[in-house]
Amino acid sequence: MTYLLHILSLIGIFSICAAGANIVTGYAGLVSIAQAAFFGVGAYTTALVAIDLNAPFPFGLVAAMTTAAVAAMLLAALSLRLGHDYFVIATIGFQLIVWSVLNNWQSVTRGAFGIPGIPPLSLMGFAIRSQWAVTLLILVSAAAVFWVCHRLVNSPYGRVLKSIREDEPFAQTLGKNTLSFKISAFAVCGALAGVAGCLYAHFSAFIDPTSFTISESVFILSIVIIGGAGNVWGPAAGAVVLVALPEILRFVGLPSVVAANVRQILYGTLLLVMLMVRPRGLIGKYNLGR
Repeated sequence: MTYLLHILSLIGIFSICAAGANIVTGYAGLVSIAQAAFFGVGAYTTALVAIDLNAPFPFGLVAAMTTAAVAAMLLAALSLRLGHDYFVIATIGFQLIVWSVLNNWQSVTRGAFGIPGIPPLSLMGFAIRSQWAVTLLILVSAAAVFWVCHRLVNSPYGRVLKSIREDEPFAQTLGKNTLSFKISAFAVCGALAGVAGCLYAHFSAFIDPTSFTISESVFILSIVIIGGAGNVWGPAAGAVVLVALPEILRFVGLPSVVAANVRQILYGTLLLVMLMVRPRGLIGKYNLGR
């Protein structure tokens, strides 16, 4: 049962992170491969605030959301004026820069040794140590995030993002400052990645740079694509498939090193098949192939 609760917790965390990526990719129509960078910024901010400042969980959550949102806005402000292909390359570069900082700034991030001893989740001064309670808190947080996303994308703001995705010049002719809307979409994307990073740091009690590599960004983008870009619930469906399905390999009896490589092959194969057979994803509304 503990194992199943662990998987449910990871599904909740990665669905939150992918929900942020869906705002940028599924609704604004921008492909970003830097979500793991925002995820890592949020996780490290939470860890440092919790350990060095002994701050409570709500303060760490706000700090993680703020720093991740600022990092996302910085990337957007510097790279959105580039063409689509060059923009994707810029996000890859940003991802590599953040990973290098996390891996080499030893005086702050402790480098490749990571940060151990992150305290457990707590509310109103009471530590949540039960696996049931931790999983429930993560799933409730995920539900709250998806509710916020639902309200956001069905608001006038969300309709502007959809118009930018479908025809940005037309949106500009209607007087919309599309650049500011795209930057704000990245801010939302980063803030939600910060929420996921905060929960992940407290959940795992240990973080290091290997959890926030470019492979992780591709994994999060795959969740969006396979689940369905442009649908609020697409990231949840994608997280269930990509987090839970590879766990079957644990019961096949493969060595851990081989299983890790097979898992990556499975991700890539599933992504290619989905793009060829159903580009909209499982329940998506937006065809990235367009």
